[in-house]
Amino acid sequence: MLLLNIDHVPGKNAEALGIVKGSVVYSKNFGKDFMAAVKTLVGGEIVDYTKMLNEARGIATKRMVDEAEAMGADAVLNVRYSSSSVMQGAAECIAYGTAVRLL
Repeated sequence: MLLLNIDHVPGKNAEALGIVKGSVVYSKNFGKDFMAAVKTLVGGEIVDYTKMLNEARGIATKRMVDEAEAMGADAVLNVRYSSSSVMQGAAECIAYGTAVRLL
């Protein structure tokens, strides 16, 4: 599956099939959340949260691709990601774009 964050595939025509999305609400365990809170006192990257969001984006992307494949798509264009905090230590991540069949 071709994933692009542009609105066309250079040199190809495409038939738009519709919007596809994948989402997940992801959380770390309490121990890692506690250690992240301690890290805010000294500053720097909170590696466990970086890993959490990367894992969440991967899951959301896979769900978006699965939805596009079910529609018969060859590619997803204008791929975008968004995330938001749902509660302390948990974040929602969504991946979305336009499923297309290349002609």
